[in-house]
Amino acid sequence: MRFLKFYLILIFLFSFHCTGLGGWHSLGPVVSAEKNQNEIRFNVPPAIVSITVLSQSTIRIRMSKDGIFKDDFSWAVINTNLGEKAYRFDDESNSYVIRTSKLRINILKNPCRIYIYDSFGNLINNDDSLKGMCWSGSDIRVWKKMPRDEYYFGFGEKAGSLEKKWKSFTMWNSDIPAYKADTDPLYKTIPFFYGIRKGVAYGIFFDNTYRTSFSMGKENDNLYSFGAVDGEINYYFIYGPEPINVIEQFSRLVGMTPLPPKWALGYQQSRWSYYPEKRVREIAETFRDKNIPCDVIYLDIHYMDGYRCFTWDTIRFPDPERMINDLNSMGFKIVPIIDPGIKKEKNYFVFEEGILGNHFVRGSDGEYFVGKVWPGDCVFPDFTKTSTRKWWGSLYKDFVKIGIAGFWNDMNEPSVFDSPNKTFPEDVIHDDEGRKSDHRKNHNIYGMQMARATYEGLLELNSNIRPFVLTRANYAGGQRYSAVWTGDNISSWEHLEMAVPMCLNLSISGQNFVGTDIGGFVGSPDAELFSRWLQLGTFTPFMRAHTEYGSKDQEPWSYGFEHESINRKTIELRYRLIPYIYTQFYLASKYGTPIVRPLFFDFTQDEQTYHQENIFMFGNNLLIAPILWANATKRSIRLPVGHWYDYWSGNEYNGANSVEIDAREDRIPIFVKAGSVIPEQSVLQYIGERQIDTLILKIFPGNNLSYLYEDDGLTFDYQNGKYLLRILKLTEDKKHITMRAEKSEGFFTPSWKVISLYIHGLKENPSSIYLGNKKIKWSYDAPGKLVNFSIPYQNDYFEIDLVR
Repeated sequence: MRFLKFYLILIFLFSFHCTGLGGWHSLGPVVSAEKNQNEIRFNVPPAIVSITVLSQSTIRIRMSKDGIFKDDFSWAVINTNLGEKAYRFDDESNSYVIRTSKLRINILKNPCRIYIYDSFGNLINNDDSLKGMCWSGSDIRVWKKMPRDEYYFGFGEKAGSLEKKWKSFTMWNSDIPAYKADTDPLYKTIPFFYGIRKGVAYGIFFDNTYRTSFSMGKENDNLYSFGAVDGEINYYFIYGPEPINVIEQFSRLVGMTPLPPKWALGYQQSRWSYYPEKRVREIAETFRDKNIPCDVIYLDIHYMDGYRCFTWDTIRFPDPERMINDLNSMGFKIVPIIDPGIKKEKNYFVFEEGILGNHFVRGSDGEYFVGKVWPGDCVFPDFTKTSTRKWWGSLYKDFVKIGIAGFWNDMNEPSVFDSPNKTFPEDVIHDDEGRKSDHRKNHNIYGMQMARATYEGLLELNSNIRPFVLTRANYAGGQRYSAVWTGDNISSWEHLEMAVPMCLNLSISGQNFVGTDIGGFVGSPDAELFSRWLQLGTFTPFMRAHTEYGSKDQEPWSYGFEHESINRKTIELRYRLIPYIYTQFYLASKYGTPIVRPLFFDFTQDEQTYHQENIFMFGNNLLIAPILWANATKRSIRLPVGHWYDYWSGNEYNGANSVEIDAREDRIPIFVKAGSVIPEQSVLQYIGERQIDTLILKIFPGNNLSYLYEDDGLTFDYQNGKYLLRILKLTEDKKHITMRAEKSEGFFTPSWKVISLYIHGLKENPSSIYLGNKKIKWSYDAPGKLVNFSIPYQNDYFEIDLVR
């Protein structure tokens, strides 16, 4: 009888927390708490809440509305050992308190609400007192207080502005060609965002694969919320305080972008479609005849026999192996498209094997789901099934055998032409690694798992060769398997401008290897637009030009002699910067550091950077100010705090000021952070064309650290120590500019024999320059304020000292 009274009281209290919430049920009082290692569970009938300490700055919060947690599985999370998990847990009068060295988490007892403070007692984030964590039927949602001076970034692939306050978003991978600035959702689901207030950053990753949504003050200007149509509340709170701390923890949680093959950093040329074989060869020969560097040519769907994946149209491509071998000998890698839709046709080997192995998704009636895409009626692999992924990966063997270097996975949202919702019906059943769940749960990870099947299949076929996979659809953590691009954009100045914040938000959401269709996919750019887009593309990690079927030619030479020359110069800049770019990819693979990132990432205390969305950092040292408007002759930008150099002229600028710069059509404005050492090389027509015997180091005086990384660019031998990593420490005072090159880490031997050094910003000829204790000769360019000299390359520590 006593227990019944207690239960009725709980029901009464629970019903109180439903009042005025529009059908939403919120958490009532905490009845008890139970500690088990680094997890504390709070009994909040009928629900249960769990908080797990993953490091001193990262916690995981879960809530199940019925008091039972389902199988703890994530497609995104691969590592929860994020650091020291020590914490103190106290039961106080009105709240439970979890303390780490960086956080204090208060869990109010009645009603159950979560407040997160830093170790100094500053409130960082808190549940809304009325709603907090809620549910209504299968829907679940979290409401949080939204400070007026807090800003939001990330969310993966979202069009429009960089900062996302006052906006709402849906996460549901969708094939939307020719999207606009307000189109939502798009191709990728990355339910991760940053909150930044007064220079302090945190991140929230809502790991729920159902259709999710975020409202960042759109419905209520005092609250933001996020939720899903089903599943659990399951989110990770990551405290910075710097954005770089947030992304490093997030990247450790869901995985880093692995080092790609170095050739994938080169320029890549694509269109829908290059065919027949004669046309592919013409494209390749024209690049080489015109001395325009290029590493990759793509083959879109017209190379296939009737759009059947893993086949060749033998009329258009009578001898693929010979063609690929010939192109490989010219330095080109071939990357063909592969879609998930498999033509439903007897005697087609992929269909027959898939039926035999039970590899295709079925409807709730047990019959194979059939939908129309390019080949007509198609069935679709169930990539949530281990055996299906393994089978799919094996299908690449004949392509790899003839020398194909990488693969492009497209249409994998998944896109279906004749379905009312343009994808699988929601009652399609997936294996879900044995859990058997419907498409609502698996839709957003379908493209990621296709890319995974491709990546792992290529590893199985060539275990010591780094795969290259490009995917259109993705989920958080998909950077472990593939590069991404922003889908079917439009050839317009608006889309060029939109490309910058889209790439930045994808990059800081963990999708490091990101780019756009240079020139735009839908429509045809004019000469100026293509050249400006190519300049921007030089400073995105993934650099590919691509266009739709039937559009005008969109190669670098397609716009007349003047622009051919401009475009050649732009692509050559990319190849000169390969040592710098490859080093940034190393840092991304090691720490999760975004290669392209908004200014606030590096200058969080400078709040004006929160609103600068069309200039950005490219790696640790370069600030890029692309020209994004037609007929521009000047551009005014505000440089962030610090000291800066114009990459082209060597002119110096003080930060926290606006400067006006020339917008010459043949170059993109670039600024270098003072204290930087930029590694470069001579121009190649393709990566690996010849051995590079001279390493170029461009020095911009100041006080800072730079890095230099090198390995063989192709294999995984670097994981066994066969790499080179150097720290380059630059210091400056009134009399000296000193560069200290630390002893090389790793045992890779580079091809460099000579280092050619250029020191910028010198208004007077120096009095002397020393290599160690030895005086060396130099040349001085007074108009360019530039010193140049060369020294033998050495792996051991060395020091350069310039005396003014």
